[in-house]
Amino acid sequence: MLYTLQCAARFATADAMERVTIYHNPVCSKSRGALDLLRERGIGHDVIEYLQAPPDGATLARMLDLLPGAPAELVRKDKRFKELGLNEQDYVTREQVIALLLAHPELMERPVVIRGKCAVIARPSEKVLDLLD
Repeated sequence: MLYTLQCAARFATADAMERVTIYHNPVCSKSRGALDLLRERGIGHDVIEYLQAPPDGATLARMLDLLPGAPAELVRKDKRFKELGLNEQDYVTREQVIALLLAHPELMERPVVIRGKCAVIARPSEKVLDLLD
């Protein structure tokens, strides 16, 4: 809630037409849902299909700066994570998370939605509304 209030205060002075960037995976239902919410609300947005155009280290660092929570929250601990034989405790710092996602962009939690100086991982999809209200 505090994060939402901090972002709302930033948006009070932001340009109402400020574009949103969504790091999107079209096969992910949460990502499609967040994109649908942006479209339904008429919010200008840029879509980056991060599996086709993986973010570089500077972009990942910016995401981590803007996202609330621990860096490890940007990492999916899914079947692929386990297939790679990875251990969650090895990916908790900014540097560890960035290095992992540079090597394995498919492990990035999605969708990441950025508006100005605030970002959310829109899981559930409705979390994107925290950036809009």
